Amino acid sequence: MNILFCGDQHAEDGVLISTLSLLKNTNEELHLYVLTMELPGNQYQPFSKHAADFIRSLLVEKNKNNTLELIDCSRLFVKQPPTANMGTRFTPYAMLRLFADQLPQIPDRVLYLDDDIIIRKDISAFYHQDLGHMELVGVLDYWGRFFFHNWKSKRVFDYMNSGVLLFNMPEIKQTKLFAKVRHMMQVKKMFLPDQSAINKLAVRKRIAPRKYNEQYHLRPDTMIQHFTTSFRFKPYFHTLTVKPWDVERVHSVLHLHEYDDLLEQYLNLKNKLS
Repeated sequence: MNILFCGDQHAEDGVLISTLSLLKNTNEELHLYVLTMELPGNQYQPFSKHAADFIRSLLVEKNKNNTLELIDCSRLFVKQPPTANMGTRFTPYAMLRLFADQLPQIPDRVLYLDDDIIIRKDISAFYHQDLGHMELVGVLDYWGRFFFHNWKSKRVFDYMNSGVLLFNMPEIKQTKLFAKVRHMMQVKKMFLPDQSAINKLAVRKRIAPRKYNEQYHLRPDTMIQHFTTSFRFKPYFHTLTVKPWDVERVHSVLHLHEYDDLLEQYLNLKNKLS
């Protein structure tokens, strides 16, 4: 199973938790690819080699054939930055997945995950589905589906959340999807730019069931839980953001104890990241 992450040093805790959840819920070989970069004048530091080495050691401890490759995308990013969106709330590190078509290390089939993801059950069936000529597979954005729509589509709802995406790299290279998205991000300012551009430009996409990217609250059939910012209506309308590595708030705010064993393991290991 090939897994793609992107991020700077702030993604290290999330990637550790996601990796622990993968190790718990799959017996397949795992091959992780972590894309990062270093930019002059940037306030963030790249995903560290030390953190990558430590997470790799956990993978190999489970299966000697498991791998993790840390890939520096600095040169690619500087060559084609998302110029129109650099001043937005957008985190440029999220864009690094859009260079996957230019990285020979990335295999033909790879599952992209945001760093605030927990794998709850075995996702082998989702990962190994027949992709045919699909460019990617994703799940509807829980809130965005109501506000954004590609009017060329016959679907009532077709706006996908980009936190869990199964990429068919040969098809993406053939249609030049990522090249088109990178160009769009250079010339057009957008809300949630990379997600918006992927939704706008992807021609062959498959909508998967909600259980493969649950963005609101845990349900009995949830396979992948995504700790996104969401809306709450009681006791008053407000946004709510709780990330898996904020264990105390996972308990006190979300009242969620489903992952206590996993998060306890994370707390015992997190100091070894740095």
